[in-house]
Amino acid sequence: MLLTLIIFLTRFLILGRKNIPVQLFNQAIKNENNGSFEAALITYESALNEVKKIRFHSNLKNKIIDKIKVLQTIIEYKNNFRFTR
Repeated sequence: MLLTLIIFLTRFLILGRKNIPVQLFNQAIKNENNGSFEAALITYESALNEVKKIRFHSNLKNKIIDKIKVLQTIIEYKNNFRFTR
C-alpha cells in the first residue's frame, strides 16, 4: 500500500512538472489547424521525443504517432498535387 502511494506521488510530481509534451502537442494542433502542416509535423516530432523521455504518456505517444502519419500523407499529397498541375 505504501509502495503504491509512493509510486503514485512520484509519477504525479514528474508529470505535474513536465508538461512539455502536452504543450508541444497543443502547439502542433494549433499549427495544423492554421494550415502550417510542416511546422505542425516538426512540433509533433519534438513532442514525440519528449514523450519518449518521460515514458508515462503512452496514450499521448500513440496519438502523436497517428498525427505524424496523417500529416506526412497530407504533405506528400500536397506536393504531388502541385507537380501534376
